[in-house]
Amino acid sequence: MNKIAAFIKENRKAAGLTQEEFAARSGLGLRFIRELEQGKETVRMDKVNAALAMFDMEAVPGRKDDK
Repeated sequence: MNKIAAFIKENRKAAGLTQEEFAARSGLGLRFIRELEQGKETVRMDKVNAALAMFDMEAVPGRKDDK
């Protein structure tokens, strides 16, 4: 699982939200949330940032980990 997928899933659960509730609150589709949390490699960055915005975060360029 990639870092963003893990972050979204962990923080969603910590907030006590189901995937359905998170999708509704973020304005994103349930299918997108499921695919994002499963680490789908091809996702729209605007939607990723909409999901991250729920936790006052955003995706920004950074060095790729060797892992």
